[in-house]
Parts: sequence; C-alpha cells; structure tokens
Amino acid sequence: MPSFLSRVLSFFLRLVLWTFAAIFAVSLMLAGLVLLALGLLRSLITGQKPKPIVFGRFQRFSSQAAWPGATKPGTAAAREADVVDVEVREIRSDKRLP
Repeated sequence: MPSFLSRVLSFFLRLVLWTFAAIFAVSLMLAGLVLLALGLLRSLITGQKPKPIVFGRFQRFSSQAAWPGATKPGTAAAREADVVDVEVREIRSDKRLP
C-alpha cells in the first residue's frame, strides 16, 4: 500500500510542478508579446525606429564604436571626402566566346 500511495502522491506532485512550469512559461511569453506590441505601438506613434536595449557589460560598446559599418560623430565629413563620383560607361567586347 505505501508504494501505491507514494506513486499517487509523486504523480500529483509532478502534475502540480508541470502545471506551474507551464503557467510560468506562458506568462513569460505573454509578457514578451505585450512588451513587443507596446514597443511597436510606440514606434508607430513617434515615427522612430525602435532602439535596441543594451544590458550590463555591453553598455560601454555603443552602436557607433562596436560595429564595423557604424560612423562616429565627426567622421561623416571625412568619409564623404573619400567618395569619388565616376561616370558609368558600357564596355563592349567584339570578341565572341567559342
């Protein structure tokens, strides 16, 4: 009899724990969806792109310094001076491939 009772109690304990885990996972997903919806709504109202959230140790890296294609303030004029405009023309080859 004790083995039957222990099996029943362990089954109910497992059932309760799985229920709590499912409720926790669903609530996390719902919270994420609500935050995503609020962020999208805010970006639609203000007309600005959503800004990424930066956490903890990554705060010292900004988007201007950490990423290869990003520009730092004051260097935009130097990059524009490096651009050379070239006239496009078509190059024709009279030789045909065999």
